[in-house]
Amino acid sequence: MNDVLTVHGGTPLVGSLAVRGAKNFVSKAMVAALLGEGPSVLRNVPQIRDVTVVTGLLELHGVQVEDVQGPESELRLDPANVDHAHVADIDAHAGSSRIPILFCGPLLHRLGEAFIPDLGGCRIGDRPINYHLDVLRQFGAVVDKMPNGISLKAPNGLQGTKLELPYPSVGSTEQVLLTAVRAEGVTELRNAAIEPEIMDLIAVLQKMGAIISVDTDRTIRIEGVDRLSGFTHTALPDRIEAASWACAALATKGDIMVHGARQTEMMTFLNVFRKVGGELDIRDEGIRFSHPGGALNSLVLETDVHPGFMTDWQQPLVVALTQASGLSIVHETVYENRFGFTAALRDMGAQIQLYRECLGGRACRFGARNFQHSAVISGPAKLHGADITVPDLRGGFSHLIAALAAEGTSRVRGIGLIDRGYEHFQTKLESLGANYERG
Repeated sequence: MNDVLTVHGGTPLVGSLAVRGAKNFVSKAMVAALLGEGPSVLRNVPQIRDVTVVTGLLELHGVQVEDVQGPESELRLDPANVDHAHVADIDAHAGSSRIPILFCGPLLHRLGEAFIPDLGGCRIGDRPINYHLDVLRQFGAVVDKMPNGISLKAPNGLQGTKLELPYPSVGSTEQVLLTAVRAEGVTELRNAAIEPEIMDLIAVLQKMGAIISVDTDRTIRIEGVDRLSGFTHTALPDRIEAASWACAALATKGDIMVHGARQTEMMTFLNVFRKVGGELDIRDEGIRFSHPGGALNSLVLETDVHPGFMTDWQQPLVVALTQASGLSIVHETVYENRFGFTAALRDMGAQIQLYRECLGGRACRFGARNFQHSAVISGPAKLHGADITVPDLRGGFSHLIAALAAEGTSRVRGIGLIDRGYEHFQTKLESLGANYERG
């Protein structure tokens, strides 16, 4: 029963909360500490399950991790005694996390070999590790598939290489960065991802002694170095969590001050929020998001890689769009199955239809592949309570927003998944006046 929230909806969320370091950056910076010859300090670290998983994986490999509680929420990571970890321990600790694939480059440099178990992750579309394995092979890694996972070795060390990604994948770009910085020679990566979290990872690696340049055409060049030191760095704020609370304010006709939210990384979202009719107050300490009190506007939108509208912003926004007047069209171009969460919204009274065609924008790579990747939302819809099972991290938080906006009572199962990326979300709900109980 502890994995269920009983939510009594229909109450506007009003109050303030704080967001800390970005989930999509912090775990990668922790992995980067493996590359250093000295200890690293990472600040503004959220208390989320992904951080716990990476901490355990690092400790299995001999990294000393000290969690310093305090206003700066600091992790100290000392990789002085990096060693091999038992396969069974890695498998047991990683669970469904996909983070172990990013350990491969650093471990190949430090130990000459690495192992990754079968990988899980949110079921939102095809997220194959083939990109990662192909990248590692091009650096000179020997990859062997085994019954319980994948073994990698670098008998001749890792060499710089030229790569071009078929799609600007964030995970593949992270893999190249974490592998290339200590590979021999120069690595050139074309069609790279350039999300703010990627740029913050580059900043961390540069602090460690890496030589990395980013061109305007999405080309990243890395000159390999013999050694790297530790780093001290404050993580950029989580723009996904900030946007999720912003959409909660819209959907529930609320008013939420998000301390730590930063305009720079959220400009595309802020434009859309304003077009929908939401009110913004951008301050030095954060951003206040509120419902205007009147009707919300429908719109046409498509997701894209940075600097486009982030796919992780799409799901909570769709919930808010169920309350907008007229027809909204959302075209998802990043993950082909990211609209699976809308089935629960329809059960709650939302008017959402899914289409295989590329609606509302340019043709994308999913257009001829039979995926329902466009949504038409008709509003405003009167949502009512329902029994919901959380499908994935972002979809789960979006279901929670819908339950809070709906009239009546909802039972939301599987809410433990939300802990992966939303720090103390239940405490934050309480601070906003949400009416719910556990179980």
